[in-house]
Amino acid sequence: ILWDIGYAADWESASLLLDDLYAERPPQEDFLVWRDLRALEEAHWYGWFIDYWMEGGLMRDMFTHKITTPEHWNMIMMPGVYTIAELDYDLVVGPNTIVTPSYDPHCAYDEVTSGCTPVAVISAEKLRDYTEGPAETAKIAKVLLKDERTGQYVIAEETWNCIWEELIPRGQGLKTVYDRPGFVESDYNFSVEMLEEMIHELDRLITKYSGAQWNTKDTANRIVELLGEHRDLIQTELDEVNSGVRQLTGKDFLGPKERRRRLQVKVKNQTEPVAVKKQKDYSEYFNSLEHKVQAQKRRDMIRLARKAKAEADAMT
Repeated sequence: ILWDIGYAADWESASLLLDDLYAERPPQEDFLVWRDLRALEEAHWYGWFIDYWMEGGLMRDMFTHKITTPEHWNMIMMPGVYTIAELDYDLVVGPNTIVTPSYDPHCAYDEVTSGCTPVAVISAEKLRDYTEGPAETAKIAKVLLKDERTGQYVIAEETWNCIWEELIPRGQGLKTVYDRPGFVESDYNFSVEMLEEMIHELDRLITKYSGAQWNTKDTANRIVELLGEHRDLIQTELDEVNSGVRQLTGKDFLGPKERRRRLQVKVKNQTEPVAVKKQKDYSEYFNSLEHKVQAQKRRDMIRLARKAKAEADAMT
């Protein structure tokens, strides 16, 4: 409804657009275009997220990876509110601006005990793996065991495998991505454009954290190890797409270049003239929908946390 009335903030503005109410829904093709662009952004967010923690909350731009200002940082912290164009580093910060390094206040002011730099890097994929899962579980336990605040509460080492067996193979823990019905990770296919962007970001991270400034740190070496494995998997997928072994459909993550190429082929093969319609921008609609879903997830998490606390309090 808000989309139909142009996100009007008052009755007068809304009344001018009442004829548009319930008039249309964005076509699926427009959603797929928007989704692909969001996935490309996520490739950059992935690397930005790793840099954030490894550098103890240092403020960086997620696209250029340059050190940025608190003003720009606060804009980046509101994904979906600003377009990529509005977040452009040169526009907000300036191409020749000398930026003094700043850190996330949550890290800089000791809101996070011992700062934001990680003491260990754990792989969720390995934790769920039936072969490597027990060893990854042991890594978590050893970190907790060495910490004077938690060490006394860690259960005996001979029981660690039992915990993993119950949570992963027997599925007694919280839901994971493996519990999603109807889909497995291999169901999601990506175009050459999308996969090359992922590899580009992985190469940047691997080069950075294998460099002299980082390669004496266990956490950085683990990052390089894990990202190298991820890169190999994506390279294999890229080879399969290029060779035709992995076939793409219109619902896959194609990216703007591949979608444009397919549209050009479709138009070229048309025997009858095709009327070209003016492309309507539905990005605000999808951004608003995304915010609504995120808000509902936060409400659900708060509700579940309160429920768990009440149950725990009732047991004491």
